Amino acid sequence: MATLQDIGVSAAINILSALAFLIAFAILRLQPVNDRVYFPKWYLKGLRASPIHSKFVNLDYRMYLRFLKWMLDALRMPEPELIEHAGLDSVVYIRIYLLGLKIFVPIAVLAFAVLVPVNWTGQWLENSHDYTFSDIDKLSISNIPSGSSRYWVHIAVAYLCTFWVYYMLYEEYKTTTTMRLEFIAASDRRPDQFTVLVRNVPPDPDESVSEHVEHFFCVNHPDHYLLHQVVYNANKLANLVDKKKSLQNWLIYYQNKYERNPSKKPTTKTGFGGLWGARVDAIDYYSKEIEKLTEKMIDDFIQEAAERERVLSDPEALLPAAFVSFKSRWGAAVCAQTQQSNNPTIWLTEWAPEPSDVYWNNLAIPYVELNIRRLLMAVALFFLIFFFMVPISIVQSVANIDGIEKVFPFLKNLVERSVLFDACSSSLVVIQDMNVMFLNGWLLLNINIFILHLLLVPYPQDVVRSFIQGYLPGIILKVFLLLIPVVIMIMSKIEGFTSFSSLERRSAAKYYLFILVNVFLGNIIAGTAFEQLHKFLHQSPTEFPKTIGVAIPMKATFFITYVMVDGWASVAAEVLRLVPFIIFHIKNTFLVKTEQDREQAMDPGFLDFPTYEPRMQLYFLLGFVYCLVAPILLPFIIVFFAFAYLVFRHQIINVYDRKYESSAAFWPDVHRRIIIGLFISQLVLLGLLSTRNVKKTTPLLIALPVLTIWFHRFCKGRFESAFTRFPLQEAMMKDTLERATDPTLNVRTYLRDAYVHPIFKGGNEYCSPPGDEEEGIPLVSTKRTSQKGSKVTSLASSEADSPRK
Repeated sequence: MATLQDIGVSAAINILSALAFLIAFAILRLQPVNDRVYFPKWYLKGLRASPIHSKFVNLDYRMYLRFLKWMLDALRMPEPELIEHAGLDSVVYIRIYLLGLKIFVPIAVLAFAVLVPVNWTGQWLENSHDYTFSDIDKLSISNIPSGSSRYWVHIAVAYLCTFWVYYMLYEEYKTTTTMRLEFIAASDRRPDQFTVLVRNVPPDPDESVSEHVEHFFCVNHPDHYLLHQVVYNANKLANLVDKKKSLQNWLIYYQNKYERNPSKKPTTKTGFGGLWGARVDAIDYYSKEIEKLTEKMIDDFIQEAAERERVLSDPEALLPAAFVSFKSRWGAAVCAQTQQSNNPTIWLTEWAPEPSDVYWNNLAIPYVELNIRRLLMAVALFFLIFFFMVPISIVQSVANIDGIEKVFPFLKNLVERSVLFDACSSSLVVIQDMNVMFLNGWLLLNINIFILHLLLVPYPQDVVRSFIQGYLPGIILKVFLLLIPVVIMIMSKIEGFTSFSSLERRSAAKYYLFILVNVFLGNIIAGTAFEQLHKFLHQSPTEFPKTIGVAIPMKATFFITYVMVDGWASVAAEVLRLVPFIIFHIKNTFLVKTEQDREQAMDPGFLDFPTYEPRMQLYFLLGFVYCLVAPILLPFIIVFFAFAYLVFRHQIINVYDRKYESSAAFWPDVHRRIIIGLFISQLVLLGLLSTRNVKKTTPLLIALPVLTIWFHRFCKGRFESAFTRFPLQEAMMKDTLERATDPTLNVRTYLRDAYVHPIFKGGNEYCSPPGDEEEGIPLVSTKRTSQKGSKVTSLASSEADSPRK
């Protein structure tokens, strides 16, 4: 287990790593050649031009004297301006870090003023010879003897902390709800405000999908239906379009190269990249290549046109889904928030994502297949979580050398300085090989290896042991976790969610469950087993719960080392943007041929919500659990929240672009996961005190989780509807205001191309019903032979409502 010296060594390594990243970033961001790496958002907005300094190096020494000015700049932009600049999603996300500070700073002050002195003077661990512990564990609740009246202090502090968390969560939920409603009310007109996604359109023997959708909504929404866009299976066409774009890019490059210097005829080799092959006249060679590419593009265009015509005319290419647009927001709100048919498995309606948020590949998955997919992915997630316990056990075996030595004394020789150093270096090499695809982790490891040599060479074996127990487990666990978000995102896509925002929210939920079970519970259980191995092997099984109750607070030392690796050094690496930095300069040097290439090389990326938010939730969970049982962890968590708030505020101002805007629709999920962390902390405290012969406290402790469940239900009923429903009153107000301020608006023209598949953009291929919105709704036309000429049967929607057999 990590001692105070182990934590000191880990802190030194991580602080030096973080400082190295920050200094490198502060210097690199000042160089003109890196301007598009560290300020891409301003270039995309057209508000930043190339620097006026020298082409490659900034020679203005005065700017280097203010190289940390970026920290102050990140805090200067006021929140309303930040919402306009980066969107509500980004602002609410960084407010979660601010919420962590608001919650844990007062709790830390209370815990260090009250609980730490109470724990320190307990002196129970010093009188016990059965447990493996360090001096830092004397600050935890494990240092208080069983049956002591001191536990009442912890119960009183638990109530104070719980009510403080309730207050802060309620205020933040209320603030976020107000921000969301104001943002929606003040936002410009958007296609998704008028549009509903309809899925599971039932087949009809007499009508195509497009005709069936038009007929159904003309019948059931006669006063508000405007037009629709059916969903096409256009995967092959998408590949042709991508190929055409690539060929056009090469064509522009060759033309530009010739036009820049037509008087000079350079030579080039005909092999790949001009590296080998016969040397020929470059102008003639490029001219012939342009002709070939032009002919190729013409052929592809013909193929593309044929494929486009086939997609639009082939009934099998039409999928049972459509985007249906209405004349008003009110009409769309009524349709999106009501059941359309007496069969709840067909004509499924939901608010359409904004066009940039649509995940086209999942729009037409049938209802039954959708549920089967989700069942299979739930089973796959279970096995993923279960088998990850193996690397967790490896991590904890490294973290608890003392506990293993106590049971197996013959292993003591393995911790001699030379052996430890070799094992340490070998472990780092293995980790580096595993992490070769992740350049940020690679840099972090190499910097740490350098720091390791500086720290370990002049010092004896106890420093080497400190490195292994205090730092190595955290970095190993971090490496093991790198691939998990990618796997979980693939699983979410298989589940069939129809928008990037829903995919990210679902992936965040899965990743949080994974972290909860493996990083939190797995490390506690496995760590306790290795740490107290001697105790487990020499006691009755009935004493296991008591041993675990004593050991849980002492696992704070492991989580301290993990927070420093994951929350300090990794966040500092985030601001450096090492991977985009390398990719940009490689592309800019070797691959950039056109301005479009330069824009792609400058890709700012997006806020990785499904990875960052669950990681943040782990710190809320650790703070809630250990604020009462081991408060020593709180300062490290507070440093993480403060540092991450500063870094990510800078990133959303200068770097990250918006992939979509959901108006903070993810906040109920964030609130629920924070409540889960608080609930788990209360159960841990209840279980821990039940092993310490403090039975009179049970009724008071049971009240805490009951209150937490009530508080969650209260907030859910009070605020959540604002995140799942669009009030009809608000919709009518916006429609009325828009008609008054823009009476000439043609909604049909505005919406007709909004939900056309991206590969059709720029063309005239869209589906819309005949007639004009001002003409009123005529008799509903249909191709059903049993209904032709019958107005009564046209208006009856029984056939459209019932499934076909």
